[in-house]
Amino acid sequence: MATAAPAGARAPAPSVAFGAEARDVVEYGTRRAWITLAIVVATLLEIVDVTIVNVALPNIQGNFGASVDQAAWIGTGYIIANVVVIPITPWLQMRFGRRQYYAASILIFTLASIMCGLSSTLEELVFWRIVQGLGGGGLISTSQAILRETYPADKQGLAAGIFSMGVIVGPTLGPTLGGFITDQFSWRWAFFVNVVPGIVALLLVLTMLRNPHRPTKMQLDWLGLVLLAVGIGSLQYVLDQGQQKDWFDDASIVLCSITAVTGLIGFVVWELRNAKPLVNLGVLRYKTVAAGSVLGMVLGISLYGSVLILPQYVQGSLGFTATLSGELLIFRAAAVMLFTPLAAFLSGKNLVDQRWQVAIGFVLIGISNWMLADVTTTGADFWTFMWPLVLSGVGLAQIFVPLTISVLSSVQPRDIPGAAAFFNLARQIGGSVAIAVLVTILARSNAVHHTELASRVTLHSAPVAIFVERDGGARSPKVVQQLNAIVSRQAAVLSYADTSRFVAVISILLAPLAFIMRRPKIVAAAGGAD
Repeated sequence: MATAAPAGARAPAPSVAFGAEARDVVEYGTRRAWITLAIVVATLLEIVDVTIVNVALPNIQGNFGASVDQAAWIGTGYIIANVVVIPITPWLQMRFGRRQYYAASILIFTLASIMCGLSSTLEELVFWRIVQGLGGGGLISTSQAILRETYPADKQGLAAGIFSMGVIVGPTLGPTLGGFITDQFSWRWAFFVNVVPGIVALLLVLTMLRNPHRPTKMQLDWLGLVLLAVGIGSLQYVLDQGQQKDWFDDASIVLCSITAVTGLIGFVVWELRNAKPLVNLGVLRYKTVAAGSVLGMVLGISLYGSVLILPQYVQGSLGFTATLSGELLIFRAAAVMLFTPLAAFLSGKNLVDQRWQVAIGFVLIGISNWMLADVTTTGADFWTFMWPLVLSGVGLAQIFVPLTISVLSSVQPRDIPGAAAFFNLARQIGGSVAIAVLVTILARSNAVHHTELASRVTLHSAPVAIFVERDGGARSPKVVQQLNAIVSRQAAVLSYADTSRFVAVISILLAPLAFIMRRPKIVAAAGGAD
């Protein structure tokens, strides 16, 4: 039974229009608070777990005696399953009911987490990570749609702000928690830590969440599903494994690239011609959704890029522990948590043009990454990175809430699940692209810098001549090794700086895309589409 709106409520509740069965699912009071808690916990489960496992990978690799390529499938398998499920979540919600599907996603994710922690072989772990990814893929876009529909029109800024806290803070908290777990316990606890929060979220969803529509029997578009799985799965494999396999010099990368292009083109053509498509590509007719999805990819690059590169730099070049490198990202998390409520208030009340907030946020991220590049040296310490990371957090806080409101307010209520799915898929793929591109830049820039620096290490250089003479002469193997170590370390640091500058340039250059979107019409009395 619906909870009655309190006296003086300013807005009629927006409903989710799934035909005649659509129901008003806006909640108030303690019921809304419990639902919000369940959504936040489930969102953090999925997002935090990815970065926790990334930190624990070296330990997992050592435990199973696996190579880097073999251990990479622990992450690759999860993400492939994740990105395949995200686009079809709207169909799954309508077919099985949103509450049932969301609860099933939490259950699958939690049970798979237990099995990951109990795995005795690498093959078992990879299998259960794929299962975990199938559950995790159902959480993100569904969470966003649930919060939007649970809050009334005049509280959409608050709803977006709550969701953004999980999406943005999650990747930051993950390395911190992962580093602590890795250093103090076993890598298996990177998975077991999900169990209690998963059970809590599951119980809250089953007891508090209501369906916006009854489950509807719908024929499954099997061909569309196969084309989507093959296309996105192959694309994700190329992005994850490309650099390790030297890109198109490897036959598997060439084959998967051809398969990805063929599969995705075939999928788009089939879905546009199909009367009952698996994925509603029609939401891309909203230019705000299309532009917002591109910006979502850029957000993924900014969000996940630093989470990947910064810990490698501070641990590899500065000697930070896993715990300390994770704590470093708290600077950004604190700024996000401090400034997101302000961004949510300004966006939700339509006090500023959300497009300006998004554009300024990307510019701030660009500036912060350029600052980060300038302080990326062999002599940096923990506090050196405070202000670049704080500025990055301020920028992220100005992006996610306004961007979410702009995208979801631009569509009709019935298209909200589809728009949320595309937006979250874009951010996820953006993160995968970021990892692929930044790892490639890191490797190739390292080679260039090493060659350039090595060419300058000659006895004609006074500092080099003094170093060589002091440590045993030019023929001493020890001197040669020491000089090579110095050159390698400096080349690595310069390469990390190059990746930060790349993110800076991309963020600033694509900031004007924000103005392709329409400014959402957010009025206290209505939550209509733009």
